[in-house]
Amino acid sequence: MTDRAWFDAAKGDIPQWAASMPKDADGTTIDWDWVRSLDLAHGVGTIPESTPQSIHDALKADYATREHLESIIAQCNSTFMTDYDRFIGSYRLPRALAYANRRLNDNINTLLHLGEQQHLWVVSRERRGRTTVAVLRPYSGSRPSNDDQGMLNLSGETGDASAGNTAAENSDVKFPTTVALDDIQDRTAAILDARAERRKAQRFQKRAGDAAMARANLSGATSPGGAALPGGAAASGNATGHHPKPDWRDAYLPGRDVDAVMGIDIETTGIDPARDYIIDVGFEFMNMASPRPAGEPETYAYEQGYYAAGDAYGQSRLAFGVPPENAALGNALIAKLTGIDVRGRSSEAGYRLFDEWPQAQAGLLARLTQQPYVAHNATFEHSWFMLNVAGYAESYRAGRITIIDTLPMSRQWDPGAVPTNEHPYGDNTLDAYAKRQGALDSAHNERHLGLEDSHIMLVAMKHHLAALKAQRKGPWGPAGRAGVGGKSCGRKR
Repeated sequence: MTDRAWFDAAKGDIPQWAASMPKDADGTTIDWDWVRSLDLAHGVGTIPESTPQSIHDALKADYATREHLESIIAQCNSTFMTDYDRFIGSYRLPRALAYANRRLNDNINTLLHLGEQQHLWVVSRERRGRTTVAVLRPYSGSRPSNDDQGMLNLSGETGDASAGNTAAENSDVKFPTTVALDDIQDRTAAILDARAERRKAQRFQKRAGDAAMARANLSGATSPGGAALPGGAAASGNATGHHPKPDWRDAYLPGRDVDAVMGIDIETTGIDPARDYIIDVGFEFMNMASPRPAGEPETYAYEQGYYAAGDAYGQSRLAFGVPPENAALGNALIAKLTGIDVRGRSSEAGYRLFDEWPQAQAGLLARLTQQPYVAHNATFEHSWFMLNVAGYAESYRAGRITIIDTLPMSRQWDPGAVPTNEHPYGDNTLDAYAKRQGALDSAHNERHLGLEDSHIMLVAMKHHLAALKAQRKGPWGPAGRAGVGGKSCGRKR
């Protein structure tokens, strides 16, 4: 188990956060006394009696708690990164809130499963807007009293009924208890959509203000006709003549002096670092320009026998676990994608949880800071490290971490990444990029394991950079830049 003292230290930071962040990501005033009252170390979920109404009430309470926590967590990143006076010294409070929220999310999923077992509802996972949510519908073996209101008649007696029974088969069952479904629906999609609309409106207002400044010639004294607005320059383009528009991801492009890097890839139980767990981390090192260091082992055994270490060195594969509640529910999607069955990864089976293992976090942070790290769609790894690795956010804010992303390399510099009907921005998955750059045979697919995916990513990056240098494109083209490149907070270009 983790040292629980850091939760107390995290709560000790509340005055700093309260002074800098009065409102959450949804514009609601934060009740910091409520945050202070939470038992972050031991759980913030509700454990109900096993009765229909108790399960309903517990789920409703847990949804409300999760919404409050996640709206706070969502605001912490921008507050911390724009705290230029460094009033907030540590990011451990958001990490502690995320730690508690993951266990709360497990509790919610357990309640959803318990409700299904007791025939209170049927759960379907559906894509809604920007996320996937759990949608509750009346159990098919019952008779809803009012479908429009989402009400379900229940009793504690279900006889031999099973989840597959039809209404006809259970027509003799009486359901005197009424439990509402409309007030226990997952509101995550609606919350995220509303949040995105507010950001969109804010961006529109900013662009309008910038345009007005430019027309009034207040933003550039040397431009008599009004200063050009940002983003007007064309990207360097690729060999096909397709010129992708500049994108915020371009900040993660490498420079022409990049050399020693660490490639990293993580596998998780889902896509939300405030709800899900890191279960697999793989990383290795490779030099993009200089020779492979002497003295490093010459071979390494990847899961795929057709992978050759080549110029890679310092490979590492780390496996982590999940809490018993998470393991008990299983995760068929992740098992199919990665081959990792979380049912065998319980902490009770001896697996350590990454967010409860300070030594593992410290070891990974040391590696992330010693040279640029490379990931494909690096903002994914970055968001998980922010809420899982002690000291990462502080190191990133201080400019000690440089991130390079092969996704914008594929978008901007790969001739094969042309827009199609199926892929409007080009096919820029790691699988497609690695195959185009000769790092993955067309007969095989991306493995979705940390180390193997890190390897094909670095091989593809090295092949790609060599081709770009020979063609005087990419970092060596007119829009290229000297230096290592990549994204590093607080560093001037």
